[in-house]
Amino acid sequence: MARECEVCGKRTQTGNSVELRGKAKYLGGVGTKVTGITRRKFKPNLQRVKVTSPNGTTRRTWVCTQCIRSGAVRKAVVQRPFKLPA
Repeated sequence: MARECEVCGKRTQTGNSVELRGKAKYLGGVGTKVTGITRRKFKPNLQRVKVTSPNGTTRRTWVCTQCIRSGAVRKAVVQRPFKLPA
């Protein structure tokens, strides 16, 4: 499984992890120095949720939390709502 959101296409990105040493000048030090730079990965926060499609079918998909919060996907109803007897 590719680590990718099925709605917006968000996937793993790469960047740098920067290691600093020293005391900042505004705190009375001589300034911070970069002592090491290594590559790192930023992974999206994917959740496996049941999604209802526009035609009414439900299926499980990998979706990022931003798409869930923004309402880009419609989560499936777990069970029917309670109805009072007529």
